[in-house]
Amino acid sequence: MLRDFILPIMEADGWEWLVAPIQQLISWGASAAMVFGGVVPYIPQYRDIKRTQNAEGFSTYVCLMLLVANILRILFWFGRHFESPLLLQSIIMIITMLLMLKLCTEVRVTNELNIKRRSFSAADSKDEEIKTPPKRSFLDFDLNYFWHWNKFTDYVQCVLAFTGVTGYITYLSLDSTIFVETLGFLAVFTEAMLGIPQLYRNYQNRSTEGMSVKMVLMWTSGDTFKTMYFLVNQAPFQFSICGLLQVFVDMAILLQVYFYSCYPQKPASHTTHPASTKAL
Repeated sequence: MLRDFILPIMEADGWEWLVAPIQQLISWGASAAMVFGGVVPYIPQYRDIKRTQNAEGFSTYVCLMLLVANILRILFWFGRHFESPLLLQSIIMIITMLLMLKLCTEVRVTNELNIKRRSFSAADSKDEEIKTPPKRSFLDFDLNYFWHWNKFTDYVQCVLAFTGVTGYITYLSLDSTIFVETLGFLAVFTEAMLGIPQLYRNYQNRSTEGMSVKMVLMWTSGDTFKTMYFLVNQAPFQFSICGLLQVFVDMAILLQVYFYSCYPQKPASHTTHPASTKAL
């Protein structure tokens, strides 16, 4: 670490009075990076979706995995306290993912309405009847349309239901060390897998168009820093192992960016069925 290299030199040169403040500043900087660094990669993706009004290239299942991971991490904190910056990071990440979901839902529904209007206009000129697609809701409990609902409030209901059920189970099982450690592992393992939906989405599309490369580069740098932070601060072992796995997934997505840009692929054809409309 930079701190371990610079501070001994300053002490040897008679700058001992500066050592403590610098140590504090470095500690604050690392904590701030942990708290806010996780949400920074989603800023360019959010801006791209806002600018293009197209969310097809971004997998909303990334939001699902991060919401699950951070809710579980907060519950894990009640069973085994870890550093406060990691707890704050989870709270801020949940808010960020809800904002991403809100934007993606609004953009997708608006685009569907525009397509529907064009279809109605074409049907009017040909005297044809166009069937209106059914509205999809969380309370329908239709697995074919899970996480592909028409309203943002449905996503909020799902998150609240998951939080309530897992929170109640955690409350009943806090005395079990095995349960608490398993909960911590599931939290960080789910977060480690957050890049998998995007990896699969790119594979399906045979392209990374619509995905922000800046976002993935920030994922990689942030996950590398985060893993080093876990190791240096002796965070629970689950955090370090899954941090390394997360870096490997980020590298795989970057390899897709290189491969599909150098060797463009023909888009894969998919059979149309209800489940195929989900934003994977």
